[in-house]
Amino acid sequence: MTPVDRAQMRHGGRASGAVQGCGRGPAAAARPPLPLSVRPPPSKLLASRLLLAGLAFTLAACTPQGLVVRGMADGLAAQGQMEEEDLELAREAAAFYLKLSESVLRQTPGHLPLAESVASGFTQYAFAFVSQGADELQPRDARAAQRLRERAARLYRRAQRHAMAALENRQPGFARALAGATGANSPKLAAEEVAVAYWAAAAWGAHIALSKDRPDVVADLPLAVRLARLAYERSPEHGQGALASLMGTFEAARAGGSRAQALVYFERAEAAAVQAGEAGPGSAAVLLARAEALALSAGDRAAFEALLRRALVASEGRQDLNNQVMRQRAQWLLANLDDLF
Repeated sequence: MTPVDRAQMRHGGRASGAVQGCGRGPAAAARPPLPLSVRPPPSKLLASRLLLAGLAFTLAACTPQGLVVRGMADGLAAQGQMEEEDLELAREAAAFYLKLSESVLRQTPGHLPLAESVASGFTQYAFAFVSQGADELQPRDARAAQRLRERAARLYRRAQRHAMAALENRQPGFARALAGATGANSPKLAAEEVAVAYWAAAAWGAHIALSKDRPDVVADLPLAVRLARLAYERSPEHGQGALASLMGTFEAARAGGSRAQALVYFERAEAAAVQAGEAGPGSAAVLLARAEALALSAGDRAAFEALLRRALVASEGRQDLNNQVMRQRAQWLLANLDDLF
């Protein structure tokens, strides 16, 4: 997959107020947001929120620690869901944001929105800035490219562990139940758990895809598929088609999978993306995933190229980070058609 089969990287959410100062009551957190006309630009919001997050530790002497950490978790979760148009700015800020968020998550393991933000952040970082770099480096330095792939695999594994830990926190025994799931005994997901389950399954699948020389890792593919299916049964339209697209990728990759069923999943994903208001003929991420999962594996160059060009058109509809990453991937694949076929 494009492990990320999309990383349709947006879910709703808002901060509940970062940190309350000494002697201030709940009303302080109820101030209305600034009108759009006077809100600071996203880059300044990023800097100010990270600064507030760092300052929060100094307030612990006059604010209960749990309240401070919870406020940080809320703020970081909301920051992780903000759109960012500048790909390089996102790359430069991501490492610090992920490390800080991961640290706060360890102190608030039950904070589901932050767990989702951390899992999605590590998954998207690995795909956009590490795995793609490995593909581009491969023709010039195969050993360096392999090192990057190994790093990407570790990042995907990290994302999967955080997401699974969050589900385990919500449902003690979840991992064991997933491993032994059969029929009516299968675990169930609440609506608010679907996003974390999606990122757990997506990161799990991406880790497996980069670990084909490790039978112990590859053996977990049925569990990743099972988790994605649980989420799909609960919310098939999740992520504007991202979850359906992930199901298509898994169906095409798993032993005994059906290409016809994979196509059904991808078509449903495209329909969900269009219904959600994505520009162009479907979602760029969904079209890329379909191209790599079905057309490339079948050796169908014409279909592969057509899907990539549709993805380029779709990515032009909105200049957000997700579309920039997908456009970059599609352009690279088109430039390397002769090597792929």
